Amino acid sequence: MPSHVHMIIGSNKNKLEDIVRDIKSFIYTILNNAIKEHPHESRKKWTLWLMERAGKKNGNNNDWQFSQQHNKLIEILSQEMFDEKLAYIHQNPVQAGFVTREEDWKYSSARKFCGMKGLVALSHS
Repeated sequence: MPSHVHMIIGSNKNKLEDIVRDIKSFIYTILNNAIKEHPHESRKKWTLWLMERAGKKNGNNNDWQFSQQHNKLIEILSQEMFDEKLAYIHQNPVQAGFVTREEDWKYSSARKFCGMKGLVALSHS
């Protein structure tokens, strides 16, 4: 989705909060560098100003903020719950009106479930 991300992740070693924190940190560093280094981005100054302003309002940040601080972590306790959450994630771009079929959202794992090549790598243990 353009404004948010849904993921089903798990670990036998790390806390989910730590995994999400590290993912966000990695993505934000890449985005910040991409915005700063892009020579033709017309909204560069405005975007950086917005992120800097948001960061200054939040005591958890040193310099800038790209997203909301909270994460909505939900522990999946059964196969039924997993299937429900996966269906929600796959239907999200359809419900938002971006595509008519879930497999048409190129950033979705739904493509893989439909036998199509997708941008999202899936793994399980």
